[in-house]
Amino acid sequence: MTAPANNNNDLWPQRWKSFSSNSVRFYHFYANWLISISWRRFAVLSIALVALVGMVHDIPPFTFRYTEQVETPRKRVVVPKLPAAPKAPKSPQAPVAPTAPESPTASIGDVQINIGKDGIKITPRSAAAVASAASGAASAADGAEIDIRLPPGAAREAVREAMAQAKREIAEAIRQEQENLRERRSELEQAAREAEQAHREAQAAIDELAREQDDEPTVRTRTRRWGIGDFMLQLSWAWVLASAIIKYTYKGRMQAEVKAAQATETAEAESLKRQVVEARMAAMQAQVEPHFLFNTLASIDHLIETDPARASTMQKNLIALLRASMPSMREATGNGTNGVRDLGRELAVIRPYLEILKVRMEERLVTDIQVPDGLLSAEFPPMMIQTLVENAIKHGLEPKAEGGSLTLKAEIFHGKLQITVADTGLGFGKAATAGTGVGLANIRERLQLLYGPRATLTVAENQPSGTVVTVTVPYKTVEGTPA
Repeated sequence: MTAPANNNNDLWPQRWKSFSSNSVRFYHFYANWLISISWRRFAVLSIALVALVGMVHDIPPFTFRYTEQVETPRKRVVVPKLPAAPKAPKSPQAPVAPTAPESPTASIGDVQINIGKDGIKITPRSAAAVASAASGAASAADGAEIDIRLPPGAAREAVREAMAQAKREIAEAIRQEQENLRERRSELEQAAREAEQAHREAQAAIDELAREQDDEPTVRTRTRRWGIGDFMLQLSWAWVLASAIIKYTYKGRMQAEVKAAQATETAEAESLKRQVVEARMAAMQAQVEPHFLFNTLASIDHLIETDPARASTMQKNLIALLRASMPSMREATGNGTNGVRDLGRELAVIRPYLEILKVRMEERLVTDIQVPDGLLSAEFPPMMIQTLVENAIKHGLEPKAEGGSLTLKAEIFHGKLQITVADTGLGFGKAATAGTGVGLANIRERLQLLYGPRATLTVAENQPSGTVVTVTVPYKTVEGTPA
């Protein structure tokens, strides 16, 4: 029952792995295409992409428009309750004018005036009315009477006339006040009527709003827009920006990879060149050593019968040569050009070799080795001096009838180790057995691979005859060997 679930669990990692590998391949393909075009073409294509997206992002299939019916419910409004309409205020009571100007007793409003022979007496009709009317007078108290006494001997008629005149003036003032009160009352009544009319209109509007709230919701048509077109323009700009970043960064990465590949190819070429040089040296050594060995053995066999002492000396030198040269050949062919050793081990091969040749050539060969003991620990490529010595004897001294001398010299010159092999033979390229120069070419290649421009090989004529070959390398002692 659990097998299908396990299959699904195993399938998802495979799908993810496939998707990831396809994405990586697409990324590299797109990045390689980006760096293959110029920045000018990239700018033109980017502008064309943005313009195309701007034209098509509002049309199908990128964007759709559709309509729908939408019910809009009415928003219920809380209808306030209006207060009652204000009523017209009552107009204040107008004062009543006095009626009997000739009577000694008169009433003006709430005040009664009595005129007697002794004077004038003003009495309020009620204490409350007197308090209301006389609140502003400084000379009248609450509910008190005002008694104005005439001086003795005053004429009654004069008082009457003054009283009548005052009463007339008061009556005129009262009439004027009554007219003002009537006008005020009419204005108040007009304002009350207008307020009542506004109240009725507001109540009618509230009633209409309440009726509308009871109606059904409103149905309206709405057009809506949907699609990916809204994001296409932003997406196109993001794509252009990401492409520019990829184009800039991926180009640098590709250049770094190209440089690394070139460096790898150069290293491989150098390694292959070293292998070719070593193969040439091995082939040359395979040709030289057997030939030299056979000749030496033949000379020993001949000397055994004619001169046993010399034969014994040659045999000992041959054994010393083989003991010193066999490890050298293994190091040179096994470790490549990186295998270096001290100059003393090189001389351990050269000395018995020259002694064997001196036995064979007798007095026709004179050797001189000038190597200070302090330079025996100096670093020097193996088998290089042996090749120079062999060339000097084979192509310079041996073809010469009277022979000659060979000088091997080591010294420090301008801070570098300088090895010189000089002979007094026929000269470079003048012997009938002159070689093709492969040995010297191999030495130059080895020096170039080991030291670059810091090492040199020069070939010059010797005086009065012969050849001088000089090899100059950086001076360095071999590790583990005392200087």
